[in-house]
Amino acid sequence: MDYRFKVQNKEMDKLFEAILKLENVEECYRFFDDLCTINELEAFGQRLTVAKMLHQKSTYQEIEKETGISAATISKISKSYSYGPKGYKMIIERLKK
Repeated sequence: MDYRFKVQNKEMDKLFEAILKLENVEECYRFFDDLCTINELEAFGQRLTVAKMLHQKSTYQEIEKETGISAATISKISKSYSYGPKGYKMIIERLKK
């Protein structure tokens, strides 16, 4: 697949290499607590929840009601889910296993 990532550079490579070194959920909490603000962490979790709901064919109204996330944000996530590099779909499938 030929996809141009939004940000791809040596710093991002090092960050992703560091994330791949994490061995369990507690280590993820420790690292991401240092790395991100509370709002950023909550946003990541919400985005994955919305992507899972889109994957399950939930409507925008159902997602908005369950999560409290605005239709504009759901739309942005939906565009990434449908037209992005398929990262959401990949991780949702892996989480099913």
